[in-house]
Amino acid sequence: MNGFSWLWDWVVYLPDLLPGLWMALFLTAVTCVIGYPLGFALALLTEARNPVVRWIAVVYVEIGRGIPALVLLYLVYRGLPQLGVLLDAVPSALVAFIITASAYSTEMFRSSIAAVPRGQFQASDALALSRLDTFRFVVLPQAGRIALPPLVNQTITIFHITSLASVITVAEVMHDAYMSGAFNWQYMSVYTAAAVLYAAIAIPGALFAGRLEKKLSGGTRKWSNRPRRTLMSRLASARSAGTNPNPTQQVNLSSNGANS
Repeated sequence: MNGFSWLWDWVVYLPDLLPGLWMALFLTAVTCVIGYPLGFALALLTEARNPVVRWIAVVYVEIGRGIPALVLLYLVYRGLPQLGVLLDAVPSALVAFIITASAYSTEMFRSSIAAVPRGQFQASDALALSRLDTFRFVVLPQAGRIALPPLVNQTITIFHITSLASVITVAEVMHDAYMSGAFNWQYMSVYTAAAVLYAAIAIPGALFAGRLEKKLSGGTRKWSNRPRRTLMSRLASARSAGTNPNPTQQVNLSSNGANS
């Protein structure tokens, strides 16, 4: 019977792991706040006309996606000191996670921008909107709606990979669980408590992402048609006012031709 005591003993260890949970949430928040804007900027740079700028952005993204986060942790925390750059454990973890998050979010932003219908750009050109106005008022709102659900899922993934920071002595959930298990040898109970904490954050987050994606996908067609109708109606009005005579003029012209 004692072999199954972990089924209820894990509750005892939850208070010991709560400080580590706050650290994991802190790492996740800082990574997203810095990594996502950086990823958005890189998504724009990968489409830059300057080939040097474009290739620098592409190389950064490929390196960030190609190297596992665990390897980046070791490179930053244990490798950089050999080059004269010494960072503490928490800044090292943030640097590694930001590189990973920005690289992956770059592709999310890039694909979201590419998913905006080309007709939106054509209508904007017909209305003589500048590239900046087109991007701000036409492309960005639609691309943001497309990118939001994947970014929520990416945030959950980042929360999961913060557990890797324990290998460089960051006092997050897994680090505290290991230290507690090493002290009392109740590894099953301690790691069950750690699993419960991760699931308590990740499962509601995944459900929220699913509902958000369903809601946005259900209203995307409706929402995306609205700016198109606005642009096209303005275009039609401009053409009508600038080139076509009004119906009264057309009637008069036709009647004059008949009389002559």
